[in-house]
Amino acid sequence: MPCEGCMERDNKSTDPTMEFLLLGFSELLCLRVLLFLIFLIVHLVTLAGNVMIFIAVVMEPSRPPMLFFLCHLSVIELCYTLVIVPKALLSLIVVDGSTISFIGCAAQMHLFVALGGAECFLLVAMSYDRYVAICQPLHYVAVMSEGLCLRLAVACCLGGFAVALGLTVAVFRLPFCQSRRINHFFCDVPAVLHLACTQSYTPELPLLAACVLLLLLPFLLILTSYVCIAAALLRVTPSVGRCKAFSTCISHLAITLLHYGCATFMYIRPKSSYSPAQDKMVSLVYTNITPLLYPFIYSLRNKEIRGVLRKMLKRKKTAQLN
Repeated sequence: MPCEGCMERDNKSTDPTMEFLLLGFSELLCLRVLLFLIFLIVHLVTLAGNVMIFIAVVMEPSRPPMLFFLCHLSVIELCYTLVIVPKALLSLIVVDGSTISFIGCAAQMHLFVALGGAECFLLVAMSYDRYVAICQPLHYVAVMSEGLCLRLAVACCLGGFAVALGLTVAVFRLPFCQSRRINHFFCDVPAVLHLACTQSYTPELPLLAACVLLLLLPFLLILTSYVCIAAALLRVTPSVGRCKAFSTCISHLAITLLHYGCATFMYIRPKSSYSPAQDKMVSLVYTNITPLLYPFIYSLRNKEIRGVLRKMLKRKKTAQLN
């Protein structure tokens, strides 16, 4: 479907010197100050929570695989919010929207998709860790070695960045409408695709391929891991042992449902069903509230994280007393 108000293609629409206008929340003039304060507080709390988890894990001399993966997840969330939230805060300050260059928009999209993709792959690695811990407990130490965990973390990041690069190149090779007004607070893929002056659904194919690689396949792998985990737990006779084993998966399951629920709603749908107002609200949850919840889920549901945080606080109190 052609974009709104686009009657002809602009031959210079892919010029790297062009700029886009991020409209942000220009329709909510009376709520700008309140939204700015809320976003700023949420952003600062999110940064503080993830930094605290990162420091606590780094200071821990012995790091089991789950702590190693949680540390990497915290780093991804830190970078993820820093890519999106500062520009969103700026859009609330500037009345008529903020401009972003062609290169800047492409870089923001690439980093956003790459970090989100790396998180998808990392959730698969974490589900594999839970699978080995519950289904093959006697081989856990040998299988989940430090070298394997490091290779999995590197592969997750490289895979996310490779898929994101292909998607970003495909999107920014399209001809864009002359208005170049993005009705969003950052360069999200559906919002930018909505500006493409095309008569077919061909531009959506790279997004569909990226969704298969970053969402569908990882989700199927996670689902397979938990089917095996459930089958193994059903063979456990004492219900107490079954509940104790499953409790180690709750934090990972909560994060997976939050991440894949929002991402599926945002990206697995046709361009014709695009709704700017609805997408912005879902993106608010996806880029602000969800990263805020992650540190709380880690600290409240993960016994290892709670232990590390307690040790860090004890060391801090001891240092203050000395």
